[in-house]
Amino acid sequence: MTQTQSGARSRTYEWTDPALHASLLGDRSGLELLQAMSRGELPAPPVMHLVGMAGMEVAEGSVTVHLEPQKFHYNPLGTVHGGVLSTMLDTAAACSVHSTLPAGVGYTSLDLAVKFLRPVTVASGRLTTTGTVLQRGRRTALAEARMTDAQGRLVAHATSTCMIFEAPTRR
Repeated sequence: MTQTQSGARSRTYEWTDPALHASLLGDRSGLELLQAMSRGELPAPPVMHLVGMAGMEVAEGSVTVHLEPQKFHYNPLGTVHGGVLSTMLDTAAACSVHSTLPAGVGYTSLDLAVKFLRPVTVASGRLTTTGTVLQRGRRTALAEARMTDAQGRLVAHATSTCMIFEAPTRR
């Protein structure tokens, strides 16, 4: 991050074309794709770079992502914007569903119900968000995500329903 004389700050980041992940849906299971991302063998999706999420732990039915809150995440009230927190919750919940899917099967979030329990600031320290599949059927899955601060306090919680579908075939 850089700062100008006027106090304005800027941030730059890079990402890899997300078509790479989409092209692998037919070849690898969701668990294999996510584990490859967590090991750095595949690049993280662009949204992780945009928000600044760092690190991913993956097991079948559960995914954990991390974020160090920064001032560029703040809303006008001086706390981390709820959209940033919701993005983390959605990522953890939806990826936990992805971790249960076989090759050739995709998903998308149908809804996300979020409860913000305490304000998050830079002083909150590293956020840990863990998504877990609660129930998975043929067409839909229900997952939850829990976000804790560096002291282990629950700061937000979400539930999400994901639609499961056959991934489009490559041409």
